[in-house]
Amino acid sequence: MAKSAAKRKRAHQLRNTGKDVTELRNEIDFSMHVRTTKTKKEKLQQLNNKHKKHFLQGVYPDGNAFYIA
Repeated sequence: MAKSAAKRKRAHQLRNTGKDVTELRNEIDFSMHVRTTKTKKEKLQQLNNKHKKHFLQGVYPDGNAFYIA
């Protein structure tokens, strides 16, 4: 297979200057905190609270957001 243009440029620079550009690349910084998935209880609680304050007007003490007349 043919070499890519970038690979040819890197090889040319290595031959002429002796510098390997791949060694100059920095390490990638990544997050060190632990990511955890939500538990079943947390997911259910999120679904329960998601639309809790959606209908502020027309809320009656029995919990119904709509009133049928």
